[in-house]
Amino acid sequence: MFYIWYYAVHYITHIMRFITQPWPWYVSGAAIALIMILLNYSRKSFGFSSNLRAICSLLGAGRKVKFFDYNWKAQKWNLMFLLGAMTGGLLSGTLLNNEDALELSYPTIRDLGNLGITFDGDLNPSQLFDLAAMTSVKGFLVLFLGGALVGFGSRYAGGCTSGHAISGLSNMQLPSLIAVAGFFIGGLLMTHLLFPLIF
Repeated sequence: MFYIWYYAVHYITHIMRFITQPWPWYVSGAAIALIMILLNYSRKSFGFSSNLRAICSLLGAGRKVKFFDYNWKAQKWNLMFLLGAMTGGLLSGTLLNNEDALELSYPTIRDLGNLGITFDGDLNPSQLFDLAAMTSVKGFLVLFLGGALVGFGSRYAGGCTSGHAISGLSNMQLPSLIAVAGFFIGGLLMTHLLFPLIF
């Protein structure tokens, strides 16, 4: 019995070490491609921003606002995807957390330094995302206005970055190509023109 227990713990330890190590980028690329093949096969389109509409409809917002008055049950699968993504993030950030510092290439660290951001090994730079930065007046306004613009933009563009860049492009939709080009142009303008003025 002891040997069975010993080998079980040994096997689980190896699995945990494999899961918590950094994985190559092409693993997630292949997983996303597989998900898109399955979604295309089932004639469904993917996007996270549509979950907000489904949740508001589920909670009864359709009685007050016509935009939310639709059959949210048709989006149950997307809500499950959202729940799975949140659960996966929670598990990877707690039980499967790797304490090693984030590995970034030197050119990326140099580019961050040029923007005045010191790389400290965390996924989110503490200069921008620690509690002190987020509770300052400027930090709060940046987060609030940024969230409002993202919400407006995803509604105005008919989808978010995941909906257009992953689902829309895989379906070869021209509006998604235009939206993705806009995302990149907006990101470049923010990084090189607006970011230095704000921070």
